[in-house]
Amino acid sequence: MVGFCVGSARKLHPAANRTMPRARRMILGHVMSGLCSKMNRTKQLPADLMETPLNRCLNTFDITLLGIGHMVGAGIYVLTGTVAREMAGPAIVLSFILAGLVSLLAALCYAEFGTRVPKAGSAYVYTYVSIGEFWAFVIGWNIILEHMLGAASVARAWSGYVDSMLGNIVANLTMELTGEMHEQLLAKYPDFLACFVCLSYAVALATGVKATAMINSILTTVNVAVMALVVVLGFWYASPNNWSLPGQGFVPFGFGGVLAGAATCFYAFVGFDSIATAGEEAKNPSVSIPLATILSLCVVTVGYVLVSAALTLMIPYNEINPAAALPEAFGMRGITWAKYAISTGAICGMTTTLLGSLFALPRCIYAMASDGLLFSCFGKVNTKTQVPLLNLAVSGVCSALLALLFDLEKLVEFMSIGTLLAYTIVSASVIVLRYRPISVEETVHLAPDTPGTDEEDGGPAPLPGTTAPVAPTGGGIDSSSQSSTIDPSSPTSEMIEIALAGRLRPQFRWLEPVLGRCEPGVACSGAVLMFCVLSVAVCFQLENSWDELYHGTWWALGLYGFLLFCLVACVVVISAHHQNTRGLQFKVPFVPYIPALSIFCNIELMVHLSFLTWLRFFIWLSIGMLVYFLYGIHNSKEGELGTSYSMLMSTNEAIRGWGATSTALGGGSKVTVTKIIKGRISRKTTVGDRQAIVDDDDDEDS
Repeated sequence: MVGFCVGSARKLHPAANRTMPRARRMILGHVMSGLCSKMNRTKQLPADLMETPLNRCLNTFDITLLGIGHMVGAGIYVLTGTVAREMAGPAIVLSFILAGLVSLLAALCYAEFGTRVPKAGSAYVYTYVSIGEFWAFVIGWNIILEHMLGAASVARAWSGYVDSMLGNIVANLTMELTGEMHEQLLAKYPDFLACFVCLSYAVALATGVKATAMINSILTTVNVAVMALVVVLGFWYASPNNWSLPGQGFVPFGFGGVLAGAATCFYAFVGFDSIATAGEEAKNPSVSIPLATILSLCVVTVGYVLVSAALTLMIPYNEINPAAALPEAFGMRGITWAKYAISTGAICGMTTTLLGSLFALPRCIYAMASDGLLFSCFGKVNTKTQVPLLNLAVSGVCSALLALLFDLEKLVEFMSIGTLLAYTIVSASVIVLRYRPISVEETVHLAPDTPGTDEEDGGPAPLPGTTAPVAPTGGGIDSSSQSSTIDPSSPTSEMIEIALAGRLRPQFRWLEPVLGRCEPGVACSGAVLMFCVLSVAVCFQLENSWDELYHGTWWALGLYGFLLFCLVACVVVISAHHQNTRGLQFKVPFVPYIPALSIFCNIELMVHLSFLTWLRFFIWLSIGMLVYFLYGIHNSKEGELGTSYSMLMSTNEAIRGWGATSTALGGGSKVTVTKIIKGRISRKTTVGDRQAIVDDDDDEDS
């Protein structure tokens, strides 16, 4: 019996060998498809976006001062002297303008997302609802790094500024007690004062968001007043000759120095994204977030430009002391009393910047933990203070350790890469969402004058003035003459705009042989991805072969010409499609051009970072990948099915309007968006009189 079984097994063995690889391929394909589905799933937003365990108590003024306080700190009191003395000279004014413009491009994108998603988490949440879970985790992981390094760097600057006022007593005493750290990656000596500052401010933030906002408002007001004093006194003692020194001129280091100064000054504008992080604690986020973002960035840019101009007009740029530029400049002019006022403003400014970083960091961790991507213990909020206290404690300790061991220069450079990557993906997400249509499977309640199904009306009807029927996919909807027959403010017009999103415009029908088979929105998303890849290629080539391009080498001209043509082609493909802007109280102007320019500028600044910075970044990212694939992807609260962008594409008022009619209809029947458009337009085309429609509906009800 045993021999028979063995013999039978041997006879079946060749067939088993043929089927087993096929089974393994099927199992592997199923596993991989499931993994990709999980990585690409998008966040479903709750029905009530305003519901939150956090305390919604911040008005527009509070949030604006939060943004100003986060930006005006170490940048103006520490970087200004270094950039003016060593990089740009008097042209530091141009450096601040360029850095402010690049930041403004990203700030506009943040402002639009702040109206779409009034939730804590900033760019992390924005990426989650638009692109997918994997990229959202990458951005969230980098934002954690950004704010942690930001808090540590400002604590270092705070400590160094106070120490310089005291004659370097703290540094000398520390080196006598502990000695120097002779490791290249670490600071010269451990900064216990910076460590203590991080911990003490973290304890202060635990009192609650309203108390934090009040402290921030007071300190920011003092800081802005000191900046105004610097500008007034600086221009009073200004000498125009300092901008035209013999043999130096206004741009002593050339345009390359202006660009290098702009890349460094970009650090001074990091922090406006903390405004979006406060979206879940704002009373009216759809109004406060965009308004506070634009106002704070404009105020800070004007302040930086005026202060740097006053500094370089007071004394020659080559006499500026990088360690304490503003106090020393006023001391050289004999205004000793102003030194103490400036020092007070510097301490207040750095304090608000540190508070801003420690404010945003625990809320980003909270947002990721609430979605299940980080450990659940970080998703708890204290019921008394309405603050995630555990997150705040971990954030304070980690920032304090970084401030203890690393110096300011290494912290600033490492922080820039995560910030620029977040700005890039947010800008790309704005384009993706603008051109992504509502899902055909998404349903809404019928309006009273909306026909029920296609069968009741005899099939789909063409749009007014066209011959092509409404199609759920492809580019078959022609909107060339809709405006003459449909009121743009009507629900019908809104639903038509939603259905047209991601489809080719009538004037770009010549692209239909190439893009006609693409699903709505797919061509735009692919063009955004291709634009990012080509931008990386162009920026790397500019970094490595600028001399060949400058001297007109034939291969360099041909290569750059081809790459630029492809970049322009990507933008043309995107702009050839319909957008959906319904429900946005703030919209980025000139989409896709402004977000595309933001993407290119951010990538250009990232390319200039050092290799060691990229190496540290990939090490941090590798740790994040372990967290995501071992924990986050298995504990995510988002299911396999369903997306959330349909909620983003339509107004809350429209959704409530459709839902309100369901009780009147009694049956609560639902149809797809495309069917609603077909039915409503066929009713308007077959019955020319509005009264006839009403009478017809009354007859049906009777």
